[in-house]
Amino acid sequence: MDSIVIEGGHPLSGEIQISGAKNSAIKLQAVCLLTDKKVTLKNMPRLADTRFMGQLLAHMGVDVEEGPGSQMTLHAKSLSSTTAPYDLVRKMRASFNVLGPLIARTGAAKVSLPGGCAIGARPVDLHLKALEALGAQITLDEGYVIANAKDGLRGADITFPFISVGATEHTMLAAVLAKGKTVLNNAAREPEIIDLAECLNAMGAKITGAGRSMIEIEGVKSLGGVTHSVVPDRIEAGTYALAAATVGGKVKLTNLRPDHLGSLWPLIAQAGSDVQLQADSVIIQRNGTELRPVDIDTQAYPGYPTDLQAQFMAMMTLADGVSIIRENIFENRFMHCPELSRMGANITVSGREAIVRGVKSLHGAPVMATDLRASASLISAGLAAKGSTTIGRVYHLDRGFEHIEIKLGQCGAKIKRVSE
Repeated sequence: MDSIVIEGGHPLSGEIQISGAKNSAIKLQAVCLLTDKKVTLKNMPRLADTRFMGQLLAHMGVDVEEGPGSQMTLHAKSLSSTTAPYDLVRKMRASFNVLGPLIARTGAAKVSLPGGCAIGARPVDLHLKALEALGAQITLDEGYVIANAKDGLRGADITFPFISVGATEHTMLAAVLAKGKTVLNNAAREPEIIDLAECLNAMGAKITGAGRSMIEIEGVKSLGGVTHSVVPDRIEAGTYALAAATVGGKVKLTNLRPDHLGSLWPLIAQAGSDVQLQADSVIIQRNGTELRPVDIDTQAYPGYPTDLQAQFMAMMTLADGVSIIRENIFENRFMHCPELSRMGANITVSGREAIVRGVKSLHGAPVMATDLRASASLISAGLAAKGSTTIGRVYHLDRGFEHIEIKLGQCGAKIKRVSE
């Protein structure tokens, strides 16, 4: 099992190109199940999660071809199976999203209940209720969802009881081939929702309102092929921005959409870094300025993203004062706190609130990654700490970050991957 070893205390200086968004790429891979034509995805990140999704699709009979650079072509000309087995689905939660497209195209599916990071319950009941509203008959049997819609799906008016990115995307994937009109109320508004809608519309779908709280979908009989570029990964961009602000130095992030992180940039500036926004790049610079405490509350988009909470907390461990971080999305997303405390951080957790009292310095220590975003917070902390930090279980990191040690190393970080 690999580990990441970091010698801390070296400011970052250089340029980092942002990859395609993991959270969008996986759902875009599932799009191929809706058509017998080729789906070509550009700006695809090379990640464990996209590889897992490719393996699942190949199991179903999809021809998966990784092209030059960051391109992937998926061709589901015919499907040899409509079953997604536990051994494949358990590796990644988002693979559960094959259920809707399979029902929409074939009228039947058997999909294992999902796995993924242990950061909270994240129940799939919203997904299942939405599919039932579209006309699917669903039963649960020994850990599998068995769904049938022999006469096809039909449009419906669906109101989500709370905002869910996964349920919004999954329902979109099913409703595009349903008969009639579907209206999604209280829909998620993330950029990844827009990316999915743009890809589906380019295939012939009729989706309006993506990026707003009400999305309308007029079902079509079939979808064609498409060549689509995955939106840049705003979470990867935010992670590197926060790392630069935490460690100090000057880093330019390229190939990103700064407007997708409108909630982050003012907070980084408030904490003491200079932030220069350009059309498709951002420069983060902090040279000698003390970090200042900043409170954050995670919220659904366009609020502060839960996927950048741990990374922001790593920065606040070194701020001159007390900051309060409230996690409003997932109930179990402070698992990085004990690991940061091993490095000298002063953090008190009470329910969904963490009180971070800044310390003068962190010190290197052996720590364990507990989930994907926690891994990134430990990277930031290790880069800023005195001495050596060894991060175990970095397979979590590989699920969402492409060549993180190489990208940071090119900016002067003393970081390496060690295979045991």
